[in-house]
Amino acid sequence: MARSLNRVTLLGNLGRDPELRSTPQGSQVCTLNLATTEKYKDKSGNWQENTDWHRIVFWDKSAEIAGKYLKKGSKIMVEGKLKTRSYEDQSGTTKYITEVLGRELFMLDSAGGSGNSGPSHAGESSPNYDSFDDKDTSDDFDDDVPF
Repeated sequence: MARSLNRVTLLGNLGRDPELRSTPQGSQVCTLNLATTEKYKDKSGNWQENTDWHRIVFWDKSAEIAGKYLKKGSKIMVEGKLKTRSYEDQSGTTKYITEVLGRELFMLDSAGGSGNSGPSHAGESSPNYDSFDDKDTSDDFDDDVPF
């Protein structure tokens, strides 16, 4: 039995176009803002909605695919792991951010609006979450986190 597990699966829609950029070391990184909405009945029987926003980060080939094929409103499913990192803002204050490091990307919209329905998949077939530990996101780019 596993001693611990860090796995996230999210299904939702992009809140804005993906942000694809290159690190100074030449790696591709793509950041997505994913909205997930839960619907439930409150105590009085009225339907309520609760939307949460998630920051998703893809690297290398998956980043290129996400940047090329996704856009605001795209319905996707993401599998990955949670990762918390720290950085210093312009005033020298240490900030912390928790992101989902995406390992698998499933595009659930029709491909390119061409009428082809069904999901598309980007990612490796056998996840190796240890590879994320080699990526130090704090040094790869120095932009401010938009919160």
